[in-house]
Formats: sequence, structure tokens, C-alpha cells
Amino acid sequence: MKLSKDFLLHHNGEECLVVSTGNAAFAGLVRTNKTAARILDCLAKGADRAQIIENLTARYDAPREQIAGDVDHILEQLRRIGAIDD
Repeated sequence: MKLSKDFLLHHNGEECLVVSTGNAAFAGLVRTNKTAARILDCLAKGADRAQIIENLTARYDAPREQIAGDVDHILEQLRRIGAIDD
């Protein structure tokens, strides 16, 4: 799983912007929080779902189930706009 080549990431402090290129079906930009930004950074490196969850579990003091649910939610949102190549 990786971030689609039709999307660019731009980091601005703790916020990350996901910007579609002219080749993407989705036209626009998405602002994220720092957790979603970390997920996007993992995707940019080709991490799979399990690796993303491990990364966030090591960083945040939250139950693994909650982190997994949050990761699934964000991945689904990114899939809807075509930002993920599986």
C-alpha cells in the first residue's frame, strides 16, 4: 500500500496537506491533523496497515484497538478520494 503518485504531501508544522495533481479524479486539498500526517508519511514509505498501526502504537498512549480503528477510518477516507494505491 502506498500514497498515489497523483497526490502530493506538504508539511506545514504539525499539519499535513494532501494535494491532488491534475491527474487525480479528486480535485482539491485535504488538511490533516498530526495523527493523519503520520499515517500519510508511513504510506509515502510504502507501509502496510499493520506497520502503520505499529508505528502509531509506539508513538501514542492509546489502546491498540482504538488506534487500529482510527487507522482504518483514515485509510478508508483516503481510498475514497483515490489517494491510496493498494
